[in-house]
Amino acid sequence: MNSSFPAEGGCDCRYVRYRVESAPLFVHCCHCRWCQRESGASFALNAMIESDRVTDLGAEPEVVHTPSESGQGQRIARCPKCRVAVWSNYAGAGPVVRFVRVGTLDNPDLLPPDVHIFTASKQPWVVIPPSVPAVPEYYEREKLWPPESLARRQELLPAIEAYQASLRRDA
Repeated sequence: MNSSFPAEGGCDCRYVRYRVESAPLFVHCCHCRWCQRESGASFALNAMIESDRVTDLGAEPEVVHTPSESGQGQRIARCPKCRVAVWSNYAGAGPVVRFVRVGTLDNPDLLPPDVHIFTASKQPWVVIPPSVPAVPEYYEREKLWPPESLARRQELLPAIEAYQASLRRDA
């Protein structure tokens, strides 16, 4: 998979464009009802990647604060013209990690899901391949992430902790 990167993507009108410089940390296929509602589809397919590994190639997306089940919300980056969501930043890691919407890649086939999460609320007609891990809610990262991704996450922890500390100071 690493030979497939960098990979480009963007919105429908091509005003917002980006390049993913490396393989992501992990790819979630989330079947929670919030993702179903926000995407208007049966699930959301998000590639988790360090924000500094995503290069902006076009216009800046508009960041929209959107409620979430956690109560902390998420920030969804959308094209200001066609309104397509290209990535999200969730409250836990904030701007340090982007959850790139796989469907916005020029070749979304590059990133099949590594795990299906919140399958307890998946649509009953969605069939999950037996070869892909699936969990009723969430999973233990250390059990599913490859060692390289776990090491990359360790490198991110100081930035994530600094972001979380800034939220506490601002509160």
